[in-house]
Amino acid sequence: MRDPDTSPDPSTGALPVRVSERDGVRFLHLGGSAVQSAMRLNAPFRLELEYTRAMMGFLLFQRNPRDIALIGLGGGSLAKFLHRRLPDSRVTAVEIHAGVIAAARDAFQLPPDDERLRVLLGDGTAFAREHPDSQDAVLVDCYGAEGIVEAFTEARFYRDCREMLRPGGVAVFNLWESDPGYRAHLERLAEVFAGHVLRLPAESKANVVAFAFRPPLPETGFAHLAGRAARLEADHRLEFDDFLVRMGWCNPCSDSAFLV
Repeated sequence: MRDPDTSPDPSTGALPVRVSERDGVRFLHLGGSAVQSAMRLNAPFRLELEYTRAMMGFLLFQRNPRDIALIGLGGGSLAKFLHRRLPDSRVTAVEIHAGVIAAARDAFQLPPDDERLRVLLGDGTAFAREHPDSQDAVLVDCYGAEGIVEAFTEARFYRDCREMLRPGGVAVFNLWESDPGYRAHLERLAEVFAGHVLRLPAESKANVVAFAFRPPLPETGFAHLAGRAARLEADHRLEFDDFLVRMGWCNPCSDSAFLV
């Protein structure tokens, strides 16, 4: 069998999109063999990949998000989960690759647009720059065949994400700890957000989810967050209590709270 074509489309420059299946799980690939998204066929609205569940940790800090922006769609796992689980929230997903949107719709059960879900074909950096003070949460997950797309690690983009948040909002970034630029990305993010950043490492992969806050800052007391984690875990069946444990490994803390 021939290896899948990984070269960009010569007319558009877009990487090829491929869908595969193994052991009851469907995978999305973009320009290579790396997994961009995954869906268990008998549980299509569950968050199959651990890092996507970790990204939902933003709910520990943002209680009632009215507007949520996703920069990068992938197979639509986060968009589907948010649309189904947060009925009072509006979700806007921005994806630059038309083939990715088509695959999310056709192969990964992303529902059609409605009054609470919009999927836009466009440049996520431009969307962030053009929509200040519009979102309560922004989730950024922008990887190509070779790793994170460079435009989404630049200080200008981080500033635009900060400005896109309403006061008290949180921006969520999926980073890759084994990326040679990881430390520089994290330092740049901390500089733009004045140090108001907390990290959540994935348990079994090299993903690190970074939560960056626009003041006023959220409550970060351990007792408060433990109570919130218990409620969220019951509501959404995600491992919020474990998120707090892992955050305790790598963030500055006092005796009673995370320090942001």
